[in-house]
Amino acid sequence: MILSAWVSMFITTSLAPPKHLWALITTQGFLISFSSISWVFLQNFNFSNPLFFIDKISGPLAILTCWLFPLTMLASQSKMRLEPISRQRVYITNNIFLQLTTLLAFTTSDLMLFFIFFETSLIPTLIIITRWGAQERRLEAGTYLTFYTMLGAIPLMLWLTKFYSTHGSLFQNFTYIMCITQTVTNSPGLFWAICNMAFLVKMPMFYFHLWLPKAHVEAPIAGSMALAGTLLKLGGYGILRTSPLFQKTTLNQALFIMLIAIFGILATALLCLRQTDLKLLIAMSSVSHMNLVISAALVSSSWSYSGAMVMMIAHGLTSSALFCLANTSYERTNSRTMVLLRGMLLILPLTGAWWLIIALFNLALPPTINFTGEMLIMVSLYNWSPVAFLIIALNLIFTTSYTLYVLWTTQRGSLPKHIKTLFPSLTREHLLLLLHILPGLVLMLKPELLLCM
Repeated sequence: MILSAWVSMFITTSLAPPKHLWALITTQGFLISFSSISWVFLQNFNFSNPLFFIDKISGPLAILTCWLFPLTMLASQSKMRLEPISRQRVYITNNIFLQLTTLLAFTTSDLMLFFIFFETSLIPTLIIITRWGAQERRLEAGTYLTFYTMLGAIPLMLWLTKFYSTHGSLFQNFTYIMCITQTVTNSPGLFWAICNMAFLVKMPMFYFHLWLPKAHVEAPIAGSMALAGTLLKLGGYGILRTSPLFQKTTLNQALFIMLIAIFGILATALLCLRQTDLKLLIAMSSVSHMNLVISAALVSSSWSYSGAMVMMIAHGLTSSALFCLANTSYERTNSRTMVLLRGMLLILPLTGAWWLIIALFNLALPPTINFTGEMLIMVSLYNWSPVAFLIIALNLIFTTSYTLYVLWTTQRGSLPKHIKTLFPSLTREHLLLLLHILPGLVLMLKPELLLCM
């Protein structure tokens, strides 16, 4: 029934009158999202049948996917309304298809179906970036995205095929009940890295991250929100979902992956301090946060898995909100260069307040849900290695530094001469940012919704 409701949005997109197209799609998106989220809560994050499987790992990510779709429609309206109606319909259809494939990837019960939907999400993402990207290098960004994703997927496809031929099933609940794991190998750490290459590329892990800044910079606002909010989480979900099937890999055997993740956390946070492009800075901060999730997945404890889940949900909301704020500035100035955006607080003071609130979420100030995720991960890392904990704790300083750098550069200072008259912030934009923050506030009161313990 829920799947049929999502498919019905294709019909609405095709038949809705041009005058009411965006209003109808946004309203229907909210209604279907609320009904989908209510259904997941009614099942108490515990549902299984031959096609779908929802638990404490897939449920929160499915809810995040449902919630972000109408928000992408709200964020896209001002620019897309200027295009011909046929292109508007194609744009909305691509976004529906992207969120639907992502939702199916999070909720399918078969790992091969998960792999198929995981790869299928590349198609609408590629179309959105290459067709509606505003910059000259969007085809290059699409090429990077395609080759990184497809090359990383080859080992995963081979492993899933071998696993199915050996055990005769890829159903998740069956493999958990029967406690099926991978046979012993000589190099379990290397085997884990190769089989999870598709997920490490999608998250992405440092050294596999070159496609992400290009994709974010070239993508329209809906593409950036979907990338930051849900597509990066496919990698984390894949690692968490398949980890019980691998041979228990001690961190000593996968130490090189942990070292790359720790280096990536610090290196990308430091790179943020040297960025001049606002969207590029937000994209690099996403790489830093996702490498923290990789380090948590490698620790493989109940606390680290819970911290990874909380971090993914919190980052999906916060990073998407930051891209929305960057888009509000870009729509008024046609520039993402932070020096050219200084002094915006004097013209748009309420938007400046949103910048401050979301920046506090991004730097994980207590008692935000971001702080809960980082605290769980840090405690897990400390239990594994106090030295690693002290090194990664430097990231807290770097994150605070680049967040304050963004605030100071874009909001403070005297107005540039080219910024004198800007149209005021819209109710739609304030509603969009409020709907990003509200779930974070709810999760602050009930963080146990995200805990995998």
